[in-house]
Order: sequence, then structure tokens, then C-alpha cells
Amino acid sequence: MTHQIRKVAAIGGGVIGGGWIARFILNGYDVAIYDPHPEAERIVGEVLANAERAYGKLFQAPPVAKGQMIFASSLQEAVCDADYIQESVPERLDLKQKIYSDIEAHARPDALIGSSTSGFKPSELQADMRHPERAFVAHPFNPVYLLPLVEIVPSKANDRALIDQACAFLEEVGMKALVVRKEIDAHIADRLLEAVWREGLWLINDGIASTEEIDDAIRYGFGLRWAQMGLFETYRVAGGEAGMRHFISQFGPALQWPWTKLMDVPELTDELIDRIASQSDEQSGHMSVRELERARDDNLVGILLALKGNDWGAGAIVSDMDKRFYAKAHQDVGKSAPDFSKPLELHKAKVLGEWTDYNGHMTEHRYLQVLGDATDAFLSFIGMDEAYLAQGFSVYTVETHIRFLQEVPAGTEIKVRTQILGCDEKRLRLSHEMRTPEETVIATGEHMLMHVDTKASSACAFRDPLSGNLQRINDAQKALSLPDFAGRAIRAVE
Repeated sequence: MTHQIRKVAAIGGGVIGGGWIARFILNGYDVAIYDPHPEAERIVGEVLANAERAYGKLFQAPPVAKGQMIFASSLQEAVCDADYIQESVPERLDLKQKIYSDIEAHARPDALIGSSTSGFKPSELQADMRHPERAFVAHPFNPVYLLPLVEIVPSKANDRALIDQACAFLEEVGMKALVVRKEIDAHIADRLLEAVWREGLWLINDGIASTEEIDDAIRYGFGLRWAQMGLFETYRVAGGEAGMRHFISQFGPALQWPWTKLMDVPELTDELIDRIASQSDEQSGHMSVRELERARDDNLVGILLALKGNDWGAGAIVSDMDKRFYAKAHQDVGKSAPDFSKPLELHKAKVLGEWTDYNGHMTEHRYLQVLGDATDAFLSFIGMDEAYLAQGFSVYTVETHIRFLQEVPAGTEIKVRTQILGCDEKRLRLSHEMRTPEETVIATGEHMLMHVDTKASSACAFRDPLSGNLQRINDAQKALSLPDFAGRAIRAVE
């Protein structure tokens, strides 16, 4: 049943389905969508817009070419040629079982089918299927386009190779696939969340805390620890040098004290529901849902970037996604066999709102980022790929001169022209010109690069294919005039 996944179908485009759709599209996959809601296209479009905004803040790599968002008029039309199908319809078992029967009737026999269900076991979803081995739980967390966790829950009917394939695909689009060892209602994460939720309901019911005070206890306290270290690793640290065994022996007896009401839940009377709703309105009613989503996304991006800087937890996944986005941005570079006797156009970018300063113009470090991305595109073009890097070779920038010539507002399209100014067995000298589509020069950069043996931490000669490709381009560009800025030192202001 193993096959390459190229086309995705999404059944349901609400909060969770829309998040899935955004993640797939922003990773370059076409998505056929079926949702009978009359405003599904607007809702999904707004979620995608928020996701693009968040990705612009989170990733440094140029965005990959977006997949197409295709709204189908029927479930059959959506799933008929899909390789992977994600179901995100409301949490009603009878509805989901009917949807699965409809999917099975119209989908290809080798299509993978994942369910976003937060509570049902896969064997329950598979009950009426003729080929239950195709379906499994793939439960994500909101916002799906930012939070990487997806709980993969198989049943005894599922083949491990199929589950491995599903995990590989979901990890390719930046998810952390956590395979649940045994079927269980609500899987892992929601069972933990429900414990906190039950206690929160009691705290409100008993007049001990409001919705905002409970949220403050989480977001200013243990929620920050959980965000980067989880539960057990946090408590291991709390045990100090003596470790987890000491922590359990010291605090374990407290579990016998009558602190919790986990085995009970307050009756959700109209009075309690009204109290929760009114407190929530007072807490957050001044912001629209989309404003709350954007605030949430900004906070998550900040946390993820901090974790990315430490290559830790979810940040390591973001770092891997950034690398994949760079690789995808450069994978088609130069395939049109450009004329080497002219400067090469290998990199394009668009100035995002997050790239601008208080004056609304692109900040200085973003100029350097675009020039650096253009250098990476050139290196990718001449053959510096993962296989080359895996041999222990790389190219480091040892000197850069930048000229800032034009202010650049958000939304400006940028292209970069690249020329070799010279090279020898270890060194490469490049120039870049950043231009608008109207050919206005925005900035120029001149860069000295050194080829290095990363294991020995020393310079070394270029290896093939870099050495041969460099020589061919350098020979072709020798007839070009040097840019007027090339080789000029930064002069003191007179």
C-alpha cells in the first residue's frame, strides 16, 4: 500500500479542519476540501491568512510554493484521487462512521485516512468499514498549523507499515507524530487536559477562582514549564540533584490527600454555565475570535522561536521545517539552464510586514537575510546539498559589505542578481544586487566565502560538484564588467 503522497483531501473545514488545510497548503500540498457549511470558503480562507501571517514570523526560509485550495462540491469529488484524507467532522460517532463509509466508497484503495477525533477509538471509527486497515486516528491540537503534536492511534486492524507511512508524511509537514501504544478513549493529551478542565470547573463552581484567574495560574506559572519540558521532566528537575526518585518519595504521599475532585464533576447547571460564560466574556469579550487567534499565534511563535534558538523540543521541529523550506525553495533553482555569461537570478523574496521597522521600511538585518538566502540559493545551484554537507564540507561567509540604496516597504517583491567576482580552490567572491521588478536597485552586497572542512575546522579546496560548476560559471562570467561597487572599501564620511 506504500505510495508517495502528492494530493490531500480534507473533509471538514472548521477550526481543526481549517488548521490542517493551512498546514498542508503552506507545505506545498494541493488540498481538495469538502465542507457543506455555506461559509466554509470564507472561514478556511481566514484561517489560512492567519497561518501565513504566523509562518512569516516563525520561519526564516523563503515560503514554499503554496498548494492549491480546491473546494469540492461533493465528498466523492474531494477524495476520488487523494493520497491522504484527513477527516475533521463534528464529534458524533454515527456521523463519522457514515463519513468513513462514504470515503471508502469513493477513495482510491491505497489512500490513507486519518481522523482528527479527540475522543473516539479507531476501532469504533472502523466498525462499518470493509477495509478498516486504511483508517486511523490522527488527532492534532489547535492551532494545527503551529502546534506540531499529532497523536497517531492505530487499532489491531492497522498494519504497522501503513502507520509508519502516515507518520512519515505528517512529519514531512512539520508534525511530531506520537504513536499511542494502545487504544483508549481520548488518547493521551486530552485525558491530561480533562483532568485540569475538571478541576477548573470545580474551582469556578465553588467560587474559588474565575476563568481569568485560572488561566493566569496556568499561563504565568506551570504552563510555561510544560511548554518546553512537559510534566515528568519538569518534576525530575524539581527533585534537584537527587532526581525523580527523590521527588516522588517527597511529594508522592500528597496524592493521597483530599485535594482533587478528579473522579467527580460539578453539575453543569444553567447557573454555572452562565457564570463561566459571563466571566469569559469579561475576560476576553473585547477581542474578536480572529484577534484572539492572532494574539495566540504571536505568543506561540515567540515561544517556538525561543525553543528553536536552543534546538529544544518543538523548536527543533521548527528548525527542521526551516531547513526543508530552504531546500524546497532551492530545489528547482537553475533547472532552466540559465545563460552563465550573464548574472544569475536565483532568489526571489517578498518583504513581509514583520520585516519592517517603525517607519514601515525593511530593517537592516532583513537585507542581510535576503542576501544570505541568495548566497544559499547560489550554493544550492552549484551542488551544495544535504549529501555534500554530510561529507563534512560547507561554505562559510568570512566578509560582507552591504550598501543600502532604497527604502523598501512591506509587500515589495525582490529579486536578486548574482555574479561571481572571482574564485580559487578555496575561496569564492560573490556580488548580489537586490532589485525590484522595475529593476530599481535596492541594495548591493559583496561577499567573500571560504570552503571549509567542518570536522577539521579548517579551510580546504572545493570538491565536486561545486568545484567544476564554479569553474564553468566563473569562466563564463569573466567577460562581465565588475560592478562599480566591487572591491571598494567603506570610506570615512568627509
